[in-house]
Amino acid sequence: MQITKEEFKNRLEKELDDHFEEDISEASNHDLYVAISSIVRDGFAPEWRQTRILEKQEQQKQVYYFSIEFLPGTLLKKNLLNLGWLQTVREALDDMNLNLDKIAESEPDMALGNGGLGRLAAAFMDSLASTGYTGNGNGIRYKYGLFKQKFVNGYQKELPNDWLKKEDSWEVRRESKSVLVRFGGKVNMVDDDGWLVPQYEGERVVRAVPYDVAVVGYQDGITNTLRLWDAEIPSENELDYPTIADRRKVEDITSILYPDDSNYEGRLLRLKQEYFFVSAGIQSILNYYTQDLKQQNFEKLPDYVAIHINDTHPAMAIAEMMRLLVDKYRVDWDLAWQITQKTMSYTNHTIMAEAMEKWDVNMMSELLPRIMQIITEIDRRFCESLKGKVNDDVIDRTKIIKNNQVQMAHLAIIGSHSINGVAELHTQLLETEVLKDFYNLYPNRFNNKTNGITLRRWLQLANPDLSGLLDKTIGKKWRKDSSELLKFEKYHNDDQVLKELGDIKLKNKVKLAGFIKEKTGITVDPKAIFDVQIKRLHAYKRQTLKLLHILRLYLDLKQGIDHPKRVVIFGAKAAPSYVFAKQIIKVINETANMINNDPDIHGKLKVVFLENYNVSLAEKIIPAADVSEQISTTTKEASGTSNMKLMANGALTVATMDGANIEIKDAVGEDNIFSFGLTKDEVYKYYTNHSYHPRQMYEADNIMKQTVDALIDGTIPNCSSEAQALFNNFLEDNEVFMVLADFEAYLKVQAAVEKLWQDKKIWNQKCLVNIAHSERFDVDKTIERYAQDIWHLNKLKIEKSK
Repeated sequence: MQITKEEFKNRLEKELDDHFEEDISEASNHDLYVAISSIVRDGFAPEWRQTRILEKQEQQKQVYYFSIEFLPGTLLKKNLLNLGWLQTVREALDDMNLNLDKIAESEPDMALGNGGLGRLAAAFMDSLASTGYTGNGNGIRYKYGLFKQKFVNGYQKELPNDWLKKEDSWEVRRESKSVLVRFGGKVNMVDDDGWLVPQYEGERVVRAVPYDVAVVGYQDGITNTLRLWDAEIPSENELDYPTIADRRKVEDITSILYPDDSNYEGRLLRLKQEYFFVSAGIQSILNYYTQDLKQQNFEKLPDYVAIHINDTHPAMAIAEMMRLLVDKYRVDWDLAWQITQKTMSYTNHTIMAEAMEKWDVNMMSELLPRIMQIITEIDRRFCESLKGKVNDDVIDRTKIIKNNQVQMAHLAIIGSHSINGVAELHTQLLETEVLKDFYNLYPNRFNNKTNGITLRRWLQLANPDLSGLLDKTIGKKWRKDSSELLKFEKYHNDDQVLKELGDIKLKNKVKLAGFIKEKTGITVDPKAIFDVQIKRLHAYKRQTLKLLHILRLYLDLKQGIDHPKRVVIFGAKAAPSYVFAKQIIKVINETANMINNDPDIHGKLKVVFLENYNVSLAEKIIPAADVSEQISTTTKEASGTSNMKLMANGALTVATMDGANIEIKDAVGEDNIFSFGLTKDEVYKYYTNHSYHPRQMYEADNIMKQTVDALIDGTIPNCSSEAQALFNNFLEDNEVFMVLADFEAYLKVQAAVEKLWQDKKIWNQKCLVNIAHSERFDVDKTIERYAQDIWHLNKLKIEKSK
């Protein structure tokens, strides 16, 4: 459904009158946002309804994407873009002396995720709808998300992110689709006409209520659904929750993302969250299959349903599917297992042991007794199936239950027909190192699907001026077919286009500089190198290496060694219980405070750590970035996606050969990326031989020693204990992330950045090449590979409403 400017103006006036009893001259930006959102909802409602009707009529296979987090950002401008209304509404508001961007800032980011895992899940949802597939997200409606980050005296402080304090404009409560989820109690298996069924005693019952959010496809008439579950007390079970504390335990299930897992109660809550949304989602799918599609033959379930497990958090979907098929629908175990395996697929997102979830058997038995019984039986049958075929050592390494722990990655692998990594190197490491035993058992199940990004958001929404330049040079087809971006490379030697590219970048930097001044009081020069590292704060991502580079630049400037003007910009949150990551934040903030207030260096170096990094902040930073820091320890980053977003906006990548950086280098060529650092083989040689001795490097290299010593010699004020912790970590024998091993190479590659910066034409040429080749990382291409290779979906044929 399209809209004219006059129709929109009339609708806006009516909405303001109906909702707020005010006219446009009285309306606040928030009131305008609410009114415009209502108009947009009315715009996509017919498509949402038509999509659901056609899904039932056509009975085509659908995918259900289970993820503990989604990170969609804000939706107003995204929905306007995908409806094809963005320019019309922007111009209509301009006619009324109103600014869409300012109005849109009234919308809070949906606090449903943390980092790359959640952003990828949201990108997949957008792409499924935009490429013509019916797909559904399944997650949790967190009331407070991860947390709102504030810096107090340089320390990270976590505050509740109350993003739902004002009614969300996009969700629809579907109370009729509620289901019940059971926790605790005891389970006795009793005979019922020859079938063993569970009899529950003393369990606590929670009602899972779905809130549906429309996922509007890009101008194709398809609108899919992101279903988010909230936890409530069933009215019939209120007596089971007599106290405020009892009721809060229910509310806590959907209060925050990633509760502190450094204590038993926090781990118990995480386990409860994971089962809650998994059970609710599987029940909802089977209700749809039996009631809406009128299907009773569960052997056909994999022909209609694909369920994707996004990392290990939803791995209990396998056990829950078995529970429902065997206990509720009385499907024979062996058949139920075949159905489950054909339905489930799993993406592994890390080789980090800490992220390969393991749950205490006693905890799971107490909280989820029937699920524990089913996992135990799955494990028993798995081990029995391997006896006589492989060595006992292999069985021991691959079993699900080991050392009184349930290994969720093992459950996900054994119960799925497909296991994929998210970059070529990551998948290779899974097959040859991390999951080698499983790859030897099931080689045909393993495959690679390199991550992708939503170019619609990161170019069309975040960088409209660059999008306009692309339209002018290569036409508008790239907006629907990203392969068209490759045509931009033919302007490599066009001085006018290169000048316009540089002007657009400078304009975006001026905007960001204004934002930085407003939020932090720090004045930065838009003509400086904007050097950006934006990602979750973790030791393996090595914000520490960037810190050492900053200290080296500062020491040089103090000693009269000149460098081009540079602004280093960080955006990152540290997990509340991750002490070392929070120490890094403190040291960076105190280093920034020292440098930004030192008149001796004449503003040649500035350091800015922007609070509360989220999608909306990324949309401000990424178009303004000159340098993209992708400096994780090789073999540790599964893929990365900020690398893709930044290259698409014309930033040049400084990268270790880790994750998708390798594929970026392959796409743009080695002359258009700054690569450095240890190789995969060098890293594993250190690990194998236990031969990484950073103190020897430190003692032998005066530049390194002087830089590292700045952490402990009083150079940086107000962080002596935190800086000492970093110092100790860097020099620890066999320090796992090998910060000092890459220090010298990192300084050299940054010198190459400085040298290239002096020649703006060549710099812009390299930016242009990166923009052109970002098409390789379009999430629509990623989704096509998932849809064809793993989920086996067909596109929904829908007639777009007029």
